Amino acid sequence: MRNVTVIPASVNKFTEIPLAIPRKKKVAAYARVSTDEEEQQTSYAAQCDYYERYIKSRSDWEFVKVYADEGISGCSTKNRVGFNQMVKDALDGKIDILLAKSVSRFARNTVDSLTTIRKLKEHGVEVWFEKENIKTFDPKVEILLTILASLSQEESRSISENVSWGIRKKMADGKFSLAYSRFLGYDKGEDGTLVINEEQAKIVRRIYGMFLKGLSPYGIAKALTEDGIKTITGKDKWHAVTIRGILTNEKICGSARLQKTYTPDFLTKKAVKNIGQVPSYMVENSHPPIIEPEVFDTVQRLLAERKRGKNRLSSVSIFSSKLKCTDCGSWFGSKVWHSNDKYRKVVWRCNHKYGGKKCETPSFTEEEIKEMFIKAANIIIEGKAEILVTYETIKDKLFSTAKLEAEQTELESELSVTAKLVQDTISENARIAQDQEEYEKRYNALVARYNKAKTRLDKVQELIADKKTHRDKMEMFLRRLRNLDLIDKFDDDLWLSMVDFIEVRTKEDVTFHFKDGSEVRLNC
Repeated sequence: MRNVTVIPASVNKFTEIPLAIPRKKKVAAYARVSTDEEEQQTSYAAQCDYYERYIKSRSDWEFVKVYADEGISGCSTKNRVGFNQMVKDALDGKIDILLAKSVSRFARNTVDSLTTIRKLKEHGVEVWFEKENIKTFDPKVEILLTILASLSQEESRSISENVSWGIRKKMADGKFSLAYSRFLGYDKGEDGTLVINEEQAKIVRRIYGMFLKGLSPYGIAKALTEDGIKTITGKDKWHAVTIRGILTNEKICGSARLQKTYTPDFLTKKAVKNIGQVPSYMVENSHPPIIEPEVFDTVQRLLAERKRGKNRLSSVSIFSSKLKCTDCGSWFGSKVWHSNDKYRKVVWRCNHKYGGKKCETPSFTEEEIKEMFIKAANIIIEGKAEILVTYETIKDKLFSTAKLEAEQTELESELSVTAKLVQDTISENARIAQDQEEYEKRYNALVARYNKAKTRLDKVQELIADKKTHRDKMEMFLRRLRNLDLIDKFDDDLWLSMVDFIEVRTKEDVTFHFKDGSEVRLNC
């Protein structure tokens, strides 16, 4: 008969510390509250005090620390500084036992919770959850922990959805709060509303004014920087992206578009741009405007126009996108001649002059362009009375969008009807067995009908925008023209507000196209 002698364990299976050596356990605790509200702060202080007293009251324990996070969500461990420091210290051997009020206080993310517990367990660190009376060294608790962590995560999801619903309900009621503390042109009022800051509003109005005269966001940023105007954050240099943000922010005109971003994952809480995934809300007259809504709309149309086409408009210089080559239809660009000597000068020539087929159009110095403008502008100024009368006579007919808007309404109705027919066809095919070949024909015909209406609608909307943009340009031009007398020197603002473009044929033959539609052909 075989004899079996039991050799008892002599070291801790997790820490490998000899069992015969009496040693106090190094114990720490973790406390967390998820909001900054007063009652939560009281709970936070109470947790910290409770754990410190409890650990120190045990003679077999050595107090390490109470790690804590205030006003931090438990959905992810990524931004929980106290939690992450606690785990690091535990893995470094500074902690034997971790105390936590409950599984939900530890983490509301199932994966984070279980991953962290298993990692700690591998390093001989036990976690005690008081509320559930769970100790992680117990081999029977793995399934229970999974269930509890999942319930905690589900509770967090439910809370997140309730909060999102509440926020969207406030948005639907037209209530909103400013999400940032600094906003050029406005201060945050006592009740959270926007109040105009008049000094900053002057900068905003100047930005819009420069853009309407023809300067690009880059050109505006350069001008503000050169004039020593500080940004909202106190920096010396302005950037085009900042200017574009100011030009496209609807709050400038007294409206607020709510829910521009949304959070699809309550665990990561990463916000993404809302391009139609969830409703957004436009609140008009929500606060005092710095720029009139009509001016803001004009700016949006001009921004859209500058993005179109191969030879899209540029405004890096006041002469950019102003001189057009009659040989190829391309814009003239600038070139510096003799850049390193006393004969240095800037000339403008066709951008395609030296690529492929060479254009025969000439180059112009900036001084030559300025002289031609003075001649052409004076011809327009001399005939301004006739121009103003003619405009008043034809403006309603020339810029009427009534027919286009009626067609737009019909097309929108057609799209709605066709979309419903497509959906009904799909649903019917899912419910009732049909000849699939016939179904495909019907489905494809409806899709083609929809696409045809959509293509025409896009074109109609573009034509409406073009008419409105043209009208805006003309009215700005004529407002300036009314008060003009003959000029004898070049003026940047006058050039930008009057000239649409110059058609270049030869050095002696150019045609000025002004923003009211007038043309002046110069034979220099």
